[in-house]
Amino acid sequence: MSEAIEREVMEYDVVIVGAGPAGLACAIRLKQLKSDLNICVLEKASAVGAHSLSGAVLEPAPLEKLLPEWRAEYTGMKVPAAEDDVRLMTKTGSYKLPNWAVNLSPMNNHGNFIISLGQLTPWLAQKAEALGVDIFPGYAAAAVVYDDNGAVKGVQIGDMGLERNGEPGPNFTPGIEIHAGTTVIAEGSRGSLAKQLIKQFDLREKVKADPPTFGLGFKELWQLPPGRVTPGRIEHAFGWPLDTKTYGGSFLYHLDGDRVYVGYVVGLNYKDPRLKPFEAFQQFKNHPRIEPLLEGGEILSAGARTIAAGGYQSLPQLDMPGALIVGDAGGTLNVFKIKGIHQAIRSGVLAAEHLAEKGRSEGFDARWRASDGHAELRSVRNFKPAFKKGLYFAMANGGLESLLKGHVPWTLKNTPDWSALEKLGDYASPDRQWIDRTLPPRDRLASVFFAGNVHDEAQPIHLKVADTSICATRCVVEYGNPCENFCPAGVYEMVPDGAGGKRLQINSANCVHCKACDIKDPYEIITWTTPEGGSGPNYQNL
Repeated sequence: MSEAIEREVMEYDVVIVGAGPAGLACAIRLKQLKSDLNICVLEKASAVGAHSLSGAVLEPAPLEKLLPEWRAEYTGMKVPAAEDDVRLMTKTGSYKLPNWAVNLSPMNNHGNFIISLGQLTPWLAQKAEALGVDIFPGYAAAAVVYDDNGAVKGVQIGDMGLERNGEPGPNFTPGIEIHAGTTVIAEGSRGSLAKQLIKQFDLREKVKADPPTFGLGFKELWQLPPGRVTPGRIEHAFGWPLDTKTYGGSFLYHLDGDRVYVGYVVGLNYKDPRLKPFEAFQQFKNHPRIEPLLEGGEILSAGARTIAAGGYQSLPQLDMPGALIVGDAGGTLNVFKIKGIHQAIRSGVLAAEHLAEKGRSEGFDARWRASDGHAELRSVRNFKPAFKKGLYFAMANGGLESLLKGHVPWTLKNTPDWSALEKLGDYASPDRQWIDRTLPPRDRLASVFFAGNVHDEAQPIHLKVADTSICATRCVVEYGNPCENFCPAGVYEMVPDGAGGKRLQINSANCVHCKACDIKDPYEIITWTTPEGGSGPNYQNL
């Protein structure tokens, strides 16, 4: 904007950015311990749960400890886990891992529940509000506010009513500042404020953490013809349609009401500049083992998001003056279990207990690293980085990790996902033996429809590309514009520039807020920022 504007200020004891399981657990536990605290939770989605997307199999102990009544009171989806099935897929068949091996591994789901995170988070929000927490959906925290000493003193809500050029329009409303004694960052994977704060306070360098690493997850909810679903059946698979050098795998969760969750995760540390993760997911659905289950069914909703997969090695320092980071924003997900909800709740609760006891953010990082949640991350620390040495080495390592519970004398390193991408001339893409697809959706734009995106196209583009000339010159030659391949929503498109070349077109209204572009761009020139509050997907029961 052309000039600074005066902003209203609201004061709270604690402001929490993100109404996911970590942020809401933190708010609830704080109110349980200190009912007089003035707490607010900001949520960028139009409603709590609208941006919530997870597998989602819940390990219930942390939630049960926080809210012992949840099993009796929670009326959302909670299908008890009944059986596990883990397979190595080939193009035409599969090999089932022995039950004893699965039962010994972190993938054993005995005692867990298949849930919808999009249903659980609104219920948690109701619990928080009943305790006196203020929850503001549709308000995106766009910037950090610092005091004169450089400590965090709150956040600024994003402006509303800006024109495409960034100037105030006729309906312009400046975003207010929310000041608080402590700011809790609970944005989820690749949070935009967490990214800024980690850099601002050198939070990785202070604990000698590795760079973060991520997976890109896809998920669809299907309604199937009667008789095909076995409620509580949990299936995971790896192998085809990916090659043995690329990390990834599928999940298939059987629900009630003849419904099923089907999804796929591709590690964003893949090398092949030609790989299209969305297409890998669609190929999986057309496998001879999967297609008969889905054929004749109907997609009810779909979405995509990144998964913070760095774990133990990549965890930054979680506290700084005036603020702390919890949940996936810090990287507490257990990638071997393919579960992050229980860890997010753990970290949110621990943050609340720390603030209630100490009254300040400093010291929370040490408290987390002494906790059961951090010990869990340490026990599986080598699972994901082992895949850099190939599928079969990783399978052997996974078995060893399961038997020894992480008690091995080595810790494998994580490297930045963008740095793994090979240049076109240096990488021979494998023959993936992919087949003709018959199941919907037909393409990425059709998939975006099932995400329920709402986005005012008159607002400024929230995906900032520092130098678009690189896209039309260097990138097209060196990498073949991989943003067109890795984006699950068709946001990035190279179109004719009218002078015989091409230019980058950003279809920002398609964005489902997965943030893969902020992670995988090989030049690190794409920055994901928050659009207007309420923009983005409106996931239903994911």
